[in-house]
Amino acid sequence: MKKNLFVLFIFCAFEAKAQKIENIFVNLYTDSLKKGTHNYINIDGQLSNGKYLPLDSTQILFTCSQANFAGNSIIIPLGFTDEKVLIKATLKTNALIFKEFEVYVKKMEDPPLKSSAEIISEVKKKQKM
Repeated sequence: MKKNLFVLFIFCAFEAKAQKIENIFVNLYTDSLKKGTHNYINIDGQLSNGKYLPLDSTQILFTCSQANFAGNSIIIPLGFTDEKVLIKATLKTNALIFKEFEVYVKKMEDPPLKSSAEIISEVKKKQKM
């Protein structure tokens, strides 16, 4: 019985095919990147069975001459003056699979966040009206 199970296991191992990544796709969560923060770059891999798998920096090599990466996050320097950055994402197991894409860098600063006291005051004023 054990011998039959072993033979069946070996046969199944040969028949099972590992899914390979055939293509990668970029899915950005924003239309522009902020300076001085971590901006996550989402990369999905399309497997040979048609399904998709999120990929991270263990599987993707990220490069950009104008900024640095920490994992999947690009960090745009605070003094950055260009309009956009060129990013290249390359599959580590197959350098022929890559995407190059440009992303704009946000020009205007975000307004300062309101304090909780300011928010409560505004809510109270609206309730009185």
